[in-house]
Amino acid sequence: MFIDLAKISLRAGNGGNGAVSFHREKYVAAGGPDGGDGGKGGDILFVADSHLSTLADFRYKRKYAAEDGVNGGSRRCTGKNGADLIIRVPHGTLIKEAETGRLLVDISGEDPVVVAWGGKGGWGNARFATPTRQIPRFAKPGRLGDRLEVQLELKLLADVGLVGFPNVGKSTLISVVSQAKPEIANYHFTTLSPVLGVVRLDEGSSFVMADIPGLIEGASEGVGLGHDFLRHVERCRLLVHVVDVSGIEGRDPIQDFETINQELKAFNPQLAERPMLVAANKCDLATPEQISAFKDYIHGQGLECFELSAATNRGAKELVGAIGAKLVNLPPILEFEPEPFTPPEVDPQAFEIAKQGDVFEVDAPWLEPVLSTVNMNDYESLQYFQRVLVQSGIIARLEEMGVDEGDTVRILGFEFDYVR
Repeated sequence: MFIDLAKISLRAGNGGNGAVSFHREKYVAAGGPDGGDGGKGGDILFVADSHLSTLADFRYKRKYAAEDGVNGGSRRCTGKNGADLIIRVPHGTLIKEAETGRLLVDISGEDPVVVAWGGKGGWGNARFATPTRQIPRFAKPGRLGDRLEVQLELKLLADVGLVGFPNVGKSTLISVVSQAKPEIANYHFTTLSPVLGVVRLDEGSSFVMADIPGLIEGASEGVGLGHDFLRHVERCRLLVHVVDVSGIEGRDPIQDFETINQELKAFNPQLAERPMLVAANKCDLATPEQISAFKDYIHGQGLECFELSAATNRGAKELVGAIGAKLVNLPPILEFEPEPFTPPEVDPQAFEIAKQGDVFEVDAPWLEPVLSTVNMNDYESLQYFQRVLVQSGIIARLEEMGVDEGDTVRILGFEFDYVR
């Protein structure tokens, strides 16, 4: 099954906590603090894999987490870094923020790209030793890794895209000029997913052609299958518009040509400016007058038109040669640039204080990892916690709200009496 959209959750590894430890060794008095730092959490990287062609794997697994860093140990031992998580996706996958739709990265190259960064490890108590604070009984916790939901969107990497109404011969054409073997039958929507084929010109020279299925009137608005696959046309350097010039199905070839072009423009105005060649297919079923009238119209639009009968291989070589010559002077396959983003200015030490009866409730989620490392039975550790409260402005705000000696202050479930 061809899947080209998927939403997944990413959690980079958390940093390991710093250790609180003191050196103990026979005949060594007052060994001092020797708690090591925590390890860094693992990153989440995306890399393109040429063996993948759809996002089907992400239909069954939607949550991805990198390994956490290991906590620090005694003897100044630093915890092991968490292993990075590498997620493999097809070439041409766009990674966007699920909530905003902002493009984070286009996985079109060969190099791995970090999308979610692991948290840094916390410092052990050995780092806090000073001549005046010789036995610190606290350490820093590791930082949390990035957490985000992303939307994966596959836009195939192809030099040439075949567009046109269903049943005009696109699948037959790609099967004739390449080794692709799409299903071919005489009914609409035989092709239910894009088909890629490599067309070889000379030794060492080739290009990738894509059969884009399901384009009909209203495709840009979700009619038929076209809305699902129009996105795959966006990267193509050159479009080949295949038209049934015989009108065997009762449609007007010129009207078909105009309708598909309007749908391309409605989906993305830039597609209307994309270089295009026109293949007048099924010439073996058309009259000379039909062929001549259609070619005159196309030439009037300033485009090249090639007579083609894909079923009998007539004109295929000439069309392929013209495509190869055209591609030489065209820019490489489009790669999408990540959208610039300026994060909103958020105070990393923001807090709110509410008075409920005689209790002052402090809401400061960023204090949770700090509080988890504080030893309430150690004077220096409590001093460290108090300095954090002073430096963040929490104490000043409490005093502004009229806190008195002995009043109860509650922070993340921990209660203490206020002392000036």
